[in-house]
Amino acid sequence: MANQDLHIAIVGAGMGGLACALALAKKGFRHIEVYETASNLGFVGAGIQLAPNMARILDRLGCWADIEKEAVDLKETSIRQGSSDEELTLVDLGYVRGEYGYPHMVGHRSSLAGSLFEGCKREKSIKFFFSTSAEQVDAWSPKPTFRAKPRNGEPYTVTADILLAADGVKSIIRAQMLKELKVDADIQDTNQAAYRIMLTRDEMKHDPELLELIDGDRATRWIGEKRHIIAYPVSNKQIYNLSTAQPDTNFAAAPSATYTTKGSKAAMLSTFADFCPKVQRMLNLVPDGEVCEWKLRVHSPLPTWIHGCVALVGDACHPTLPHMAQGAAQAIEDAAVIAEALALMPARDPQTINKSLRVYEKIRKERAETLVEMAAASGRVLHLGESAAREERDRQFAAAREKKGSVPDKWADAEIQKHVYGHDCMKITQDSFAEIFAGL
Repeated sequence: MANQDLHIAIVGAGMGGLACALALAKKGFRHIEVYETASNLGFVGAGIQLAPNMARILDRLGCWADIEKEAVDLKETSIRQGSSDEELTLVDLGYVRGEYGYPHMVGHRSSLAGSLFEGCKREKSIKFFFSTSAEQVDAWSPKPTFRAKPRNGEPYTVTADILLAADGVKSIIRAQMLKELKVDADIQDTNQAAYRIMLTRDEMKHDPELLELIDGDRATRWIGEKRHIIAYPVSNKQIYNLSTAQPDTNFAAAPSATYTTKGSKAAMLSTFADFCPKVQRMLNLVPDGEVCEWKLRVHSPLPTWIHGCVALVGDACHPTLPHMAQGAAQAIEDAAVIAEALALMPARDPQTINKSLRVYEKIRKERAETLVEMAAASGRVLHLGESAAREERDRQFAAAREKKGSVPDKWADAEIQKHVYGHDCMKITQDSFAEIFAGL
């Protein structure tokens, strides 16, 4: 098929960029280039939730088996009052595998990214350009053209048939696209930040209560006013991952480009000072100087993700708060839909490319933006202070334990999971491409 000779440039080698490259290669595209600012993919980060809607795609791309080997299969979620450790509700996740064909697992971010990268390296059609940023888009159509800037070298021009911008929440390409389209959709400050903490089995093994946490098949969420912590074991239960969300006090005065800062252990401990002793003991295990805090940012929904033969992918077009644990999954769904849509294109001229990219947008935009809003709403519910609303929320948690209603923590609610986990974006694209394309 002549389409497979198209030159596709991808900016950014995060989850979305790697998944785009791999999904396109699996569809037979032969000229795929990935431009990444970092000098290598030294994968850092923390734990990540591997929901069935993501696992289904990774399996089809041939990189799920490696991830699954060291991931932990979650059987339940316990939602607890942060201050007292009292359990508000317990949600069974054991049914997930039977219902959706894949379990709800948790793993290390580096395992997911590493497996995608290894998959890409096995494909002759994918070339990586590290230490190279995309400075400026000079043309959006008929052939997207951008200036690539190597860290040590002269800038040069790249001309492609299709440009996919997977360059994250700080996307340079999104900013230029919006300016070009005269659209104002600034990055929004959520006034929230997150600590990401990884404790080793060695650090926890002397404390029976903590050992029970790392040995369990359970995610635990401790909630309090304006704050919560979600924690689970990863890496074959050798590491216990804690992710927090709390009011942002440390970035407020910082320049807007700053997203990560070395945090103060004393500040972290004081943020969760009223949480139960078990949580305190875990936070105290974090070595001084190893406290890292992330600023959580989103931006207003964009009117479009497509301009000419350029498309935005993942956090570049729908960054989300982590409360639904769907950020990476949604970037990977984007990648899968783009590959399916481009493989189904009836021709290869710029107009057809643009329409095919608009099919991707049509299939993905409403779903991704709904999940972004749901994550924000879930955060608001989890972070209630003393109030009638909180009493009502806790009553709902208690009813959910008796299977008499939905779980206020939307991530753990079975009805919501149906829409999130049961969604097969690749099949939807295959089934609906022709009709959507004809209607554009």
